[in-house]
Amino acid sequence: MADADQEQVPILSRLRPPAGAVRSKRRRGRGPGSGLGKTAGKGQKGQKARHPGDFSKLGFEGGQMPLYRRIPKRGFVNIATPKAATVNVSDLNRCFDAGAVVDLAALRAAGLVRRRVDVVKVLGQGELDKALTVRANGFSASAKSKIDQAGGSTEIL
Repeated sequence: MADADQEQVPILSRLRPPAGAVRSKRRRGRGPGSGLGKTAGKGQKGQKARHPGDFSKLGFEGGQMPLYRRIPKRGFVNIATPKAATVNVSDLNRCFDAGAVVDLAALRAAGLVRRRVDVVKVLGQGELDKALTVRANGFSASAKSKIDQAGGSTEIL
């Protein structure tokens, strides 16, 4: 293999950062000539000059008990709860033609479900005058009856 070909091969020992990407660290507190001598850019006295960063955290109130610790905590939020999307019968009537099969993919394509969801439930608000085959995880009683009255069918996933 020629030398020119060998230089094209990426080898870990040849990796270098691009020119100008790595700069030497700024050495603070090393005399007046450095521009960051004496107080090392921290100004004169005070908590910010003396203590390294503990008080700058979000919600710090100067040592006073922070608000998020003073307020009582109630309830519980289960992060594993399935994310549900609800769709009304009127939305189905507006977005789908007669005889269409309505499932999660069709709802996404129609723009009725945008975010990531685990469960789709159809609710009975509005009117339906088309026969649709609706596949969802749940139906309200009124939605089921309206879909059946319009000549459609419901399938629970």
